[in-house]
Amino acid sequence: MSAASVSDNPELSRYEVRLDGELGGFAEYTSSDGVVTFTHTEVAVEGKGLGSTLVRHALEDVRAKGLTVVASCPFVRSYMEKHPELAG
Repeated sequence: MSAASVSDNPELSRYEVRLDGELGGFAEYTSSDGVVTFTHTEVAVEGKGLGSTLVRHALEDVRAKGLTVVASCPFVRSYMEKHPELAG
């Protein structure tokens, strides 16, 4: 698998994962008063680790900004349960 890159797209309120420049998935969020709530995650190809790469980067980024994470999205919630160090 090629290297995936993840970036925040604040105009669309989502983190995006790209594979060879093509959108491979996204994690939508809302942000208010220092709280980032992840609401929905989609990946184009399952079983390749794109979702995990996407969510790990998003959680690390939110944590680095000193913000609080709320996981309304079941995928993000499950990932945080498996990786409590990223719960921030």
